[in-house]
Amino acid sequence: MKKKILVFLIAIVLIGIVAVFTLGKPLLDKYSYSTEKMDLDEYFGVQGERIAIVLQDEIMEEQALIRDGFCYFDLDTVHKYMNEIFYVDRAENLLLYTDAIQTTSAVLDGNTGVYTDSQGEHELGHPLCLVEGDKVYLAADYVKVFTNYSYEVFDRHVQVYTQWGERQVAQVKKKTNVREKGGIKSPILREIEQGESVEVLEQMETWSKVKTSDSLIGYVENKRLGETAAQQETPVTDYAAPEYTGLPMEGKVSLGFHAIGAVAGNSTFYEMASGAKGMNVIAPTWFSLNDEEGHYRSFGEAGYVNTAHAAGLKVWGVLDNFNYRNETGSSIDEYVVLSSTSKRQTLVNNIAGEAVELGLDGINIDFEQVAEKTGEHYVQFLREMSVACRRSGLVLSVDNYVPFHFNEHYRLDIQGEVADYVVIMGYDEHWHGSKDPGSVASIEYVTNGITKTVSEVPAEKVINALPLYTIVWTTNGTQVTDEYLTMNNLAEFLNQVGAEPEWDETTCQNYLEWNSSAGLKQVWLEDAESIRVKLNVMTSNEIGGVAVWRLGYGTAAVWELINAYSMS
Repeated sequence: MKKKILVFLIAIVLIGIVAVFTLGKPLLDKYSYSTEKMDLDEYFGVQGERIAIVLQDEIMEEQALIRDGFCYFDLDTVHKYMNEIFYVDRAENLLLYTDAIQTTSAVLDGNTGVYTDSQGEHELGHPLCLVEGDKVYLAADYVKVFTNYSYEVFDRHVQVYTQWGERQVAQVKKKTNVREKGGIKSPILREIEQGESVEVLEQMETWSKVKTSDSLIGYVENKRLGETAAQQETPVTDYAAPEYTGLPMEGKVSLGFHAIGAVAGNSTFYEMASGAKGMNVIAPTWFSLNDEEGHYRSFGEAGYVNTAHAAGLKVWGVLDNFNYRNETGSSIDEYVVLSSTSKRQTLVNNIAGEAVELGLDGINIDFEQVAEKTGEHYVQFLREMSVACRRSGLVLSVDNYVPFHFNEHYRLDIQGEVADYVVIMGYDEHWHGSKDPGSVASIEYVTNGITKTVSEVPAEKVINALPLYTIVWTTNGTQVTDEYLTMNNLAEFLNQVGAEPEWDETTCQNYLEWNSSAGLKQVWLEDAESIRVKLNVMTSNEIGGVAVWRLGYGTAAVWELINAYSMS
């Protein structure tokens, strides 16, 4: 009997054990901590020589390269996150860096670590750049020669800081694990010891997102962390960029463009300058690209400069890319010139040299319809032009369209740094040949141009150019033709037409329309009233001055207004 009872009890116990195991294992699985280790190659998405980039507190899509123990970033990454001044010329195998005072150069493909500036040759100690296919990589140490940032390389990633501030840190109270995500079943990134400090990136109810001392970003239970405390980060200040010292004029600039189509045009100086009350800068259109080797045509004469100086005027010679036509009738392709370092530097050195010989006070760059593909080369040209002008004591001014998304590659922000003045051509809202009747320069168009520009360029460097002309539009069915009407011919024109214009509040211009045998005629007039409104906008934005296109088109009334503006 006792034996039967014992067997029964054993059976009951076994059944109980099985039941506990069957029912308890899911509970155990549910509430127990996973011991699965995260594959860090998979976590960072790296293999071979590639390592991840942790920028500030974020793992980036871009990756770095480890070669012979040194870290390299591809050029796009450097431009995007660290320093966009580095310039590559693949055709001439050059890596350039142009600051306010000089251009530092290095061989691109096959570099051994040597780079050269005005002080001579320097040695980095290892290749400062690599070329692999269509990719260019810059050594992290070479980027640091010109950039305030920090980096630290770990097994599979590099930590990069470009900004510094206050961070929150906490100590680990008890040995624990940093997990990929917030949850006890999430894979383990690494074990973390008691007393180790972590940066707390984000606190949630039971878990906190943290970054470890070796820049692993994961999650730790809040109960394992001590109190957070603020810690001030120490910024990197090793590099001091040379200052862009400019040559600002005293007071406002009042500039008149003098359109000159041949050397003989220089003799029209007195005719064009007379009556231009308050003008203190004259800008003759002397220089035009005339081949794709970096050369240009010049109408410049020292006698003109001397005459202007005697009249109390500064002279800024204009260099353009559109006033010369080759034997086929085409203008010069500025991409060919500007994308070649040797051709670009031929242009820069020659134009700066001639400006000094002629006694010019400045150079005005008027490159129009620059294609987006040319943008980076155009910017490099302006950087190099800036250095040459600064060395020669020349004012550098650059002409621009009213800013829109399609001309962002002109880079007003960079122009505002490297140039002395940025000129906005506040006209051609509707232009000759556009077949789209409308104002040449409505007040909204002009205002938007100024406000957008001063958001990227210091206001004291901004010059707004006014049109001393308008367009007479003729619409006959679907055909639209146009012709210029200069301001000094306006009174005679209105007398001939015999119609009375009416003020249009939308454009802040006098508007005129009438029917003729040729079709519907429309004119949005530029006159003293419209110019007064534009000058008021310029005054309210406290910009650096005014320009006019062009001398010979104005009236005494308009020049009185310009003079009053310039003196204010």
